[in-house]
Amino acid sequence: MKTKIKDLPVVKNEFYEMMIDDLGNNGEGIGKIDGYTLFVDGALPQEKVKIKVIKVKKNFGFGKLIEIIEPSEYRVEPVCAIAKRCGGCQLQHLSYEGQLKYKQKKVQDVIGRIGGITDLKVNEVIGMEKPYFYRNKVQFPVGSSLDEHINIGFYAMRSHDIVTTDKCYIQQPVNKDIIDVVRDYMIHNHIKPYNEINHKGIIRHVVTRISHHSKEIMIGIVINSSKLPNGEELIKRLSEIDNVTGIFININKEKTNVIMGKKIKMLWGKPYITDYIGNVSYNISPLSFYQVNPVQTEKLYNTVLKYAELTGNEIVWDAYCGIGTISLFLASHCKKVMGVEIVPEAIEDARENAKINDIGNVEFFTGKAEEVIAEKYNEGIVADIIVIDPPRKGCDRELLDTIIKMQPKKVIYVSCDPATMARDVKILGEEGYEVEKIQPLDLFPQTVHVETVVGIQKIESKK
Repeated sequence: MKTKIKDLPVVKNEFYEMMIDDLGNNGEGIGKIDGYTLFVDGALPQEKVKIKVIKVKKNFGFGKLIEIIEPSEYRVEPVCAIAKRCGGCQLQHLSYEGQLKYKQKKVQDVIGRIGGITDLKVNEVIGMEKPYFYRNKVQFPVGSSLDEHINIGFYAMRSHDIVTTDKCYIQQPVNKDIIDVVRDYMIHNHIKPYNEINHKGIIRHVVTRISHHSKEIMIGIVINSSKLPNGEELIKRLSEIDNVTGIFININKEKTNVIMGKKIKMLWGKPYITDYIGNVSYNISPLSFYQVNPVQTEKLYNTVLKYAELTGNEIVWDAYCGIGTISLFLASHCKKVMGVEIVPEAIEDARENAKINDIGNVEFFTGKAEEVIAEKYNEGIVADIIVIDPPRKGCDRELLDTIIKMQPKKVIYVSCDPATMARDVKILGEEGYEVEKIQPLDLFPQTVHVETVVGIQKIESKK
C-alpha cells in the first residue's frame, strides 16, 4: 500500500525521472524533485535517472536507481563483480578522474560550510598512478549464511550482512589464499563462525597486515574464546603461505562491534612486520595504527614536511603519534620531536622504532594528547610547531585550547575526516590562526574517504 506524507511532491513506491546534481558524503547521488531532496545510491552528478522512491521523510527521501537515462561522462563499469553489493568501495562506478574531482569538491564544500573559509581554493587531490590493490591491512568479518555456509568477506553497505569475496581490488591478492585456508580449517574442524545476535561461535574476524617493502605478512584470528581449537593445523597451513612471518590470535569476548580485543597471543613467528616510509623503518605490531596506503603515505608525510618549513631549530609536538611515523619522519629536520599516543603498545613501538633508526632527538609519551600536552605546557614545555593527526572524530577541545595558549607559529592538521577538520580549523581561526594551504590526498581510492593536510599559521608570525 502506498504511503504519503502530506504536501510532499513524491509518493513512496512511485517511479520518477530526475536529474542528479551532487554526490553525498557516502557517495550517493543527490537530486531534487520540485525542491524535495532525494538520495540515490549508484547515481552520479549530471545524470538523468529513473528512480523508485523507497523511503520518504519530511525534508528528504531515498530512491532506488532503476535506469540511467543519460549517463555521466565520468561513469565507468566497476572492475569488481560485487562492487554494488559490497560496502568496501562506494565509487567504482565513477572514473578515477571523477573520484579526485569529487574529493576536492568535498573538502572545498566543508571548509566553506563548516570552517567558514570561502576565499581559499583547495588544491587538486594528489592521486595514485595505480589506484587498486593498495591496502596493507584488512579486517574480514566471518559469519554464516542461512544454509550454514561460512561467509568471509565484507559487510554490505549499511548492514552487517557479509558479502563473500574471492577477489578484492583494493586489497592485496594474497588475502584470498589466507581466507581459503581459514575457511577450509573451519569446515574440517567444525568450527562455527561468530554470531552477532546470540553471541555464540568462535571466529569473528580474520586480520592481515602486509608490508609494502619487505612483503612480510602478519595474520590475526579474532576469536570469541580463550583458545583456538586444533590451532596447530591452522598455523601449519598459514605458515606455508609465502612471506607469512607471524600468526596471532586476538581474544575478544565482548558483545560489541569493536573488532579487536585487548589481548594478543602470538601463535607463531614474530610479533611485528617491518615497513619503510622514506628512509625510516617501522616495526608494526597487531594493535598499532599505521596508514593503510604506503605509497600515498610517503606523499602525505612529505606534504607535512613541506608545510612545516623546518629549519632544524624547531621543537615539534606530534599529537596522536601512533607508532611514531610522523615523528621519526620529521626528526632529522628539526631540533626535537615529542610524540603522544593513548595506546601503550603503539608508544612501545615508537620507542623501538627510534632505536632501530638511531634517532635520538625524539621523546614519546603515553596518554591522551589533550592531557599530556596540557600537562607539559603547564610545566613550561612549548613547541614551535604542532602536528595533529587525530582519529575521525577530530581533536578534543582541550587540546585546541592548549594550542591556543601555547601559540605555536604553525599547526599542521592531518585529517581523515574533512568535516571534523573544518570544525577544528574554525576554532583555531577564531583565536589568531589562519589557514594558508589545504592539500587533499587520495589514500583510499574507490572509496568516499579522503585525507587532507592543512597548513595553519599564527597570523602575527606570517611573513
